[in-house]
Amino acid sequence: MRIPKILTAHLLWISLLAGPVAAQVQQQTLTSATPTVSAAVDSVSSTLPIGAAQTLQVPETLTGMPGDTLVPGQKNPFVEAQTREGENKRFLKRAVIPAAALIGAGIYTIQGNGFFSSHDARDARNKSAPNFSTKVDDYLFFLPVAYMYGFNAFSSQNRHDIVRQTGLLLASGALTSALVWPTKKLTNIDRPNADNHAFPSGHTAYAFTIATVVDKEFRHKSPWISVGSYAIAGATGVLRVMNNEHWMADVLAGAGVGILSVNTVYWLHDKLFKDKGLNTAVSPTVLPNGRPGVGLTVKF
Repeated sequence: MRIPKILTAHLLWISLLAGPVAAQVQQQTLTSATPTVSAAVDSVSSTLPIGAAQTLQVPETLTGMPGDTLVPGQKNPFVEAQTREGENKRFLKRAVIPAAALIGAGIYTIQGNGFFSSHDARDARNKSAPNFSTKVDDYLFFLPVAYMYGFNAFSSQNRHDIVRQTGLLLASGALTSALVWPTKKLTNIDRPNADNHAFPSGHTAYAFTIATVVDKEFRHKSPWISVGSYAIAGATGVLRVMNNEHWMADVLAGAGVGILSVNTVYWLHDKLFKDKGLNTAVSPTVLPNGRPGVGLTVKF
């Protein structure tokens, strides 16, 4: 089906073209806010000893600020969970336990096992929609990636710069692959349509990998971004069952693998690489001549 491919392509080029326009809007907003910042600095300076006020400066070119910088008038850009990624207890609570519950539910409902088994789900599907067929699930889970990079163009509070975002996404996907494909061969369970290598669902695992990365990068912007991402991931899993491509157990386990992979990568990143190494940020800005452009920030 070409429609999802076309939709994804349009979202990508629209986000690129709209970036400079968003920068102009941000420039106007921040310019109007600059006097307030200056006044606040003057007020604080008057209460400090002589010489101490010299260390206070008005922020540099606000339109070229790195994505994680606090802009005047904005709230703290990160929620508590985002500042505690490297804590073992947080990792256990937000990654290990939910993933174990989903993977455990998948194992519990394999084939004819469990209170409501995968066979029961298959029978319900065959009874209600025996001829259901679509290819949307092959492309749907890529949609959060498109709007993640779109948010990078419009957002002033990115969790990580686009280079690190991409690196974390690729590392999470690699870990998901390392967990999914060997497990498929080891379990060697046939799919409902008689194909092989059913458990766990790769489509669902990658869908939840992408959704969890988007959740971690933009949860502080709006909870609805996370809700939308996970809704798309869940819809991908449901469609895999409705298409008779996977058992319910495959989908449950795949969701757990995706969540576990991303949280593990972010946990290790926070412990080993937080604020270390090369950190680059690309953001839309306004050039001195008033024309839109792109700014590059490199931090060591």
